[in-house]
Amino acid sequence: MAENFDSNVYCEFPEAVAKAGKDILLCLFTADGAKLLAIAGQQSLTLNRSADTIETTSKDTKGGWKSQVAGMKEWSVDSDGAYIMGAESHKELQKYFESGDLLCIKIVDIKESKSLFGGLAVLTEYTLEAPYDDAMTYSCSLAGNGPLVDLTALSTEDAAKVLAMPA
Repeated sequence: MAENFDSNVYCEFPEAVAKAGKDILLCLFTADGAKLLAIAGQQSLTLNRSADTIETTSKDTKGGWKSQVAGMKEWSVDSDGAYIMGAESHKELQKYFESGDLLCIKIVDIKESKSLFGGLAVLTEYTLEAPYDDAMTYSCSLAGNGPLVDLTALSTEDAAKVLAMPA
């Protein structure tokens, strides 16, 4: 490897680099779990994670400062983009919205063909907007049901079971 890249005299590649958001997709499984679909037209993706705050302050808390611990955790995903009429992913979103059933989502890095996060969620918002002077758009919000699994931290055995890319 030493002779590669002129022995790294001037091209020493960093181990960690920032990630372009355009490479990260929100995907959902069809109701039967047979197909993983990237949401068509996606332009943004926000993964929200938070924990409740439980105050543990008492009269003898040191220095008169409040004391707190983390409580129950939750996660959610928000996405929006151009609405692609007739896309299978939007047909599935419509079904999930109408039924209120849990859906299995996955966030993937399409550039590296790598699964990042996954979990069960409920679709809490699915909005379509059609302004007279712009493209028709969608926005959706998903609320997590249970843990958000970091798929990059799976055991080798479990990682081998995870489908990497959407259809």
